[in-house]
Amino acid sequence: MRQTLGRSVPACGLLLVACLLTTAASAQTGGEGLSPTLANIKKTHVVHLGYREASPPFSFLDQANRPIGYSLELCEAIVDEIGVEVDDANLKIEYVKVTSDDRIPAVLQNKIDLECGSTTANAERAKQVAFSPLMFVAGTKLMVPKASNISAATDLKGKTVVVTKGTTNEQAMHNVDKKFSLGLNIVTAGDHEQSYQMVVDGKADAFATDDILLYGLIVRHKAQDKFKVTGDYLSYDPYGIMFRKGEPQLAAVVERTFHKLGSNRDLIPLYNKWFVARLPTGEKLNVPISPQLEEAFHVLNDTEGTSN
Repeated sequence: MRQTLGRSVPACGLLLVACLLTTAASAQTGGEGLSPTLANIKKTHVVHLGYREASPPFSFLDQANRPIGYSLELCEAIVDEIGVEVDDANLKIEYVKVTSDDRIPAVLQNKIDLECGSTTANAERAKQVAFSPLMFVAGTKLMVPKASNISAATDLKGKTVVVTKGTTNEQAMHNVDKKFSLGLNIVTAGDHEQSYQMVVDGKADAFATDDILLYGLIVRHKAQDKFKVTGDYLSYDPYGIMFRKGEPQLAAVVERTFHKLGSNRDLIPLYNKWFVARLPTGEKLNVPISPQLEEAFHVLNDTEGTSN
């Protein structure tokens, strides 16, 4: 690697999202010259990657407080492709911490070039930013103490649920609250770690976020005997790498990276590295790739990437 500075969902829905995200990137391609982001990277020789501190296995800190994860490794592959595009094989990476609440502003305000976390690509966000092809799909579930009698959203009547500020899970819980007239006390925390801690401290009855993030937090804290993930999916959340929209060349570079990874059959081994094998921090999620996501990766292999 380079030098640096600083659960079940419909297959048709998953493939549709994969196609939509790829189409969105393709639609921005065309035009001459370097886009603003690429021009600045060529000038400074630095790519700014936004990372999350507590979103394992997508983006988190190792024992030496260095950012690592599945999303970051995908971003590093994009950086390699950017190097080809701007003719600079020695680009450096500067990591910039972001949260759920400030990650989109960080992209819009040019503080980061790529957001490498666990961000849901949806139509509302696509009005402001662009997304890579599909890299994962998750959905909102609940983390509760093992002794809790909560097994579904309808068991939350009158209870306190914590969500991380700035996530799609917050709106999902408001929708559930309204749909079932639960009278929920929905509170927010600054990041996933803080949300998790609220349940640990008994300040919330449940933590609602994407299921894979809940599993990751439980494993990282070695708390499998204390907490469980429960309930049906309360939302559908396809993940993508986020970057500035309206930049044809940058969009093409991001899409080309994913198609190269797909054609080289690197995506599934990369998934297994972070979701099935033991993590560099010692934990093991052991979450095999779903047939739907595997098929979405095959779609990238079967279609040609966009070229400038």
